[in-house]
This record gives sequence, structure tokens and C-alpha cells, in this order.
Amino acid sequence: MSIKSKLPSDWSLTQLEDMCNPKGLVRGPFGGALKKEFFVEQGYKVYEQKNAIYRDEDLGDYFVDAKLFSSLKRFAVKPRDFIVSCSGTIGRIFQIPDNAKEGIINQALLKITTDGSIVDGNYFFQYFDWDKFQSKIIDNTQGGAMQNLVGMDIFRKTEIPLPPLPEQRAIAQVLSTADAAIHTTEKLITQKELRKKWLMQQLLTGKKRLKGFGGEWKEHSYEKILKVVKRNFDWNENELYKLISVRRRSGGIFYREALFGHQILVKNLRTANEGDFLFSKMQILHGASALVTKEFDGAKISGSYISVVPKDNNMLNMEFFQWYSQTPYFYHQTYISSYGVHIEKMTFDFDTFLQLEMKLPSIEEQTAISQVLQVADKEISLLKVKADKLRELKKGMMQVLLTGKVRLKIN
Repeated sequence: MSIKSKLPSDWSLTQLEDMCNPKGLVRGPFGGALKKEFFVEQGYKVYEQKNAIYRDEDLGDYFVDAKLFSSLKRFAVKPRDFIVSCSGTIGRIFQIPDNAKEGIINQALLKITTDGSIVDGNYFFQYFDWDKFQSKIIDNTQGGAMQNLVGMDIFRKTEIPLPPLPEQRAIAQVLSTADAAIHTTEKLITQKELRKKWLMQQLLTGKKRLKGFGGEWKEHSYEKILKVVKRNFDWNENELYKLISVRRRSGGIFYREALFGHQILVKNLRTANEGDFLFSKMQILHGASALVTKEFDGAKISGSYISVVPKDNNMLNMEFFQWYSQTPYFYHQTYISSYGVHIEKMTFDFDTFLQLEMKLPSIEEQTAISQVLQVADKEISLLKVKADKLRELKKGMMQVLLTGKVRLKIN
């Protein structure tokens, strides 16, 4: 069954070139027309792929003079034109706002000027941004990571279902409302993450004290507060072992794979228990350290990890230590405890690290600080879940609204 036969009777299947103004589909100029030596400090803006990718008209600081702008007038953009990225993140679309600077597109962009009597601009934006449409205009035939926009001959003929204009506007309004909810949630996530970062900077250094706590923080060497643990176990060739690793940039622990004993060549695994803190010898410079949570209790780690616990549970709270390990100062300490020529090949010298020090408040204050940061982290996690649900909700709405499966009542 053809796409057209599935559409409501009052919808049309229209090719891109037929919903654009004359000369409304323009690929950016050849690179030789916009060499860096042609740029000036002030003048007409040169729009780049990052303007489309990040949907921000103010990014970039390349300009051309009036003479060059005039000679490249075909590539000029005006408010309500669309620009599409043809390199970097392929197919990203952005509509030039009313107050944007006058300028031209560079070779990495495509300009689209739609006909408002045929297609509503906001509807066009929503449909173009839909992943189902994106799959039509992105060429994956090269395989792997190689992606390109399809050729202009194919692009021009790509079809978009168009309901009557009033319904286009109604659909766009519904989807824009969903976008606004997503954006509001994402903005709140950013604010919460900044607040959490500020709390970490203040609470983990003693610059800000929680109510009810006072007194000086005491310096302790890591050697005094940490104890290495090596939990060996009886090897069984027929047992399935769950292997864990630690992500870079304090990204936590994840299951790497599950293998039977006979599938593992280097049989030097050890058991990691809940509450252990893991250092990756080879990746600690990139923030690969983490606390083993209940989910990963009893999993196996390779010999490339160092596992530690507190020497005295009344001196060190490992939740506090987990938060502390995410600070720039801790990252610096792991760096100065490593040796090697290139950062990707440097090796962590744990004995050197043990001689360094950290400041600790009382165990009660450590616990209180950890709880505050856990609450902040939980708030962010819940908001991220909400954002994901909103994105899925919009995705479902697009599936039915942009195909005519669900019709909106038009007053």
C-alpha cells in the first residue's frame, strides 16, 4: 500500500521543491568562495553548521564585507528561512529568527525558503525534525560512521504529507507545546546540576558547613584511612562470572559482560562487594573510580582494579569518599600520583597516592553531607526520567499526528 493511500483524503503528498519558493532550495557555496582570508571583523554574518546544530543564530564570528555579500546574494538568508547542517550532525534544522543578523550560509549548510501558502513554517520544522523523515534524507550507504545528506536531486523530490493549513498549524502548536515542556525540564536539570556542583564545591571542602556542625576538619593521609582488599575465590571453569568495569569521568560502574570461567584467558579475577571503592589503574586519570553499589555486589573485577575499604568506619564514610572522588582536587591528586609520557599511557602509582592527604570532618558531618548530595542527585535523576518520558510522549504524538492517524479538531 502506498503512503498516499494511507493518508486522509484531504491530505496531499508534496515534494520538497514544490513547497518552496522559486530557488528556495540552495546548497552553500563552494569552499573557495568563502576562504578565511576573505573574512572581516564586522559586516555580514557567515552562518555555519553549528548555528543549525545548536539552533543558535549568535554562534560564530565570521563576517564578510558588502562587496562579497553582494556577489554571494544567492546564499543570503533572511528571517523565517531554514538552514540545515550538511556536515557534523547531519540534517539538523534551524529557523532563522526575526531579529537575526543579515548574512549568508557557508558550504556546510543548505538553505530552505518555504512557501507559506502551502506549508506552515512550524509544521515544516516539526516534520523535518522527525526521525522518520531524517532517515529519508540521510545517506548511510557508506556504512559505519560515514553519513551524508542525500544528493540534491533526491532531496528535492523527498515527499512530505501536508494536511490543510489550519490542521498544519494545530499540529505544530501541539508539538511545540511538547517541545516547550521538554525545554523547561531540560533547563531545570541544568539549574539543578549547577546547584549540585556548587554544593559539592562548598560542602566537600568545608567552605560551607551544614547547620549543627563545627570544628576544624583534620588532614589524613590516604594510607591512614584506606585499606586494600583482595577477595580471591575458587575458580570454576563452568561458572558464569559477571564482570564489571568503571566508566571514565566519575560515570559509575557498569556490567561489561558475563563469561564462563573457561572463556576467560587471564584468570586473575577478584570479587567486588558493596561498599568497596574501585580505582582503575589505567583509567584513573580520566576519572575512572567508583563505589560498588548493591546492584553490583559480588560481581568480578580484573587485576587492573584496586579495591579499597575504610580502615576505620568511624573515621571515613565511603559515600562521602565517593563524592569527594568527583572533585577537581581528587582528579589532580591522581594525576600527580601517575607516571608516563602521554596521558593515555600513564600508569597510576597507588603507593605514591597513599602518601597524599585529604581533609575530613567528623563521621557524622560526612554522613550528613553525603545525604544532602544524594538528595540533589536524586532530584536530577527524577527530572531526567521526566524529560525522557516527555520525549517519548512527543515521539508518539508525532507518529500519529504527522501521519493523519489521529486528527485534531479545528475550530
